[in-house]
Amino acid sequence: MEVKVLDLFSGAGGFSKGIEMAGYTITKHYFSEIDKHAIANYLYNFKNAEYYGTVTDVQGRRNEVDIITFGSPCQDFSLAGKRKGMEGERSSLIREAIRLIDEIRPSIFVWENVKGTFSSNNGADFWGIISAFANIGGYRLEWQLLNTSWFLPQNRERIYLIGHLAERSERGVFPIGEEDEINYERKGYEEANQGVIGYSRDSKGKILNYHKKNIANTLHSSSGSGGNTDQYVYNNKALNKTIKENNLKQGEVKALDLYNHKARDISPTLKEPHHNDLRLYDGLHIRRLTEIECERLQGFPDDWTKYGIYDGKVKEIPRTQRYKLMGNAVTTEVVAEIFRRINLK
Repeated sequence: MEVKVLDLFSGAGGFSKGIEMAGYTITKHYFSEIDKHAIANYLYNFKNAEYYGTVTDVQGRRNEVDIITFGSPCQDFSLAGKRKGMEGERSSLIREAIRLIDEIRPSIFVWENVKGTFSSNNGADFWGIISAFANIGGYRLEWQLLNTSWFLPQNRERIYLIGHLAERSERGVFPIGEEDEINYERKGYEEANQGVIGYSRDSKGKILNYHKKNIANTLHSSSGSGGNTDQYVYNNKALNKTIKENNLKQGEVKALDLYNHKARDISPTLKEPHHNDLRLYDGLHIRRLTEIECERLQGFPDDWTKYGIYDGKVKEIPRTQRYKLMGNAVTTEVVAEIFRRINLK
């Protein structure tokens, strides 16, 4: 199905990638973002996308797009933050998204945010947001707390809310259950990542449900200092095998089969700065997750964040910014499952 998409607070493009994974073809593609590295990366991966500036600059026209997606800045709702809620400068940007929904009247809009939105200011902020969506008029709402761990081995709980415009889309996407069958082909890059995220396969090699006991905790993106090297995944066997097969020296290890380890070897939370609290131990060294490993935990192809287009030129994105992009991203597999269930008319 062909669709026109406006991706607000677009980041690394997890919403748009998930929409494509669900089988849609994006014929008109617009995005809004303020981070220069995210903009560069988006332009590199979505060659036909048009940059619309910051969300406050975007002016919409009625029926200009079919789908608006946005994972508005969530720091003021986060359980780990100062919990300023809707009064926080960053989280108040959701009002700009609501303005655009009212101006454009897309067939659907999808909003993603952190679990803490439910409890911010004793729930008043969440219901304030619901009221603001409802006041647009003509949209029927549904929402659910979903966990990336139902799709990929990362514990990442996020609220997803969908607004369906009457007569163009129908409710019924949710509930999505943890035990629902998840049986994906993972097009394009799955053969290069065999076993990387703990999937099992049937006799024909098709990926089945991953091994749910092997779960990493949430990817974060905030800056900071320090790092706890007592937190690590002990993966000595897999690491040594990788070193031998690739004729590598210690410290030059490629991305590993992170989740092919014993049940007790569950990775701890990926934290600041740039995920360096989570390390892999090779018997001699402790190292952080690679950029590719973080991309895989979010369901992106390998090296999705490696390049960007800056002033018309393709350049490599700094490593620290690649981690940040993945920490801020929506999980593509979750978005894809949502859009597989959406019924646009």
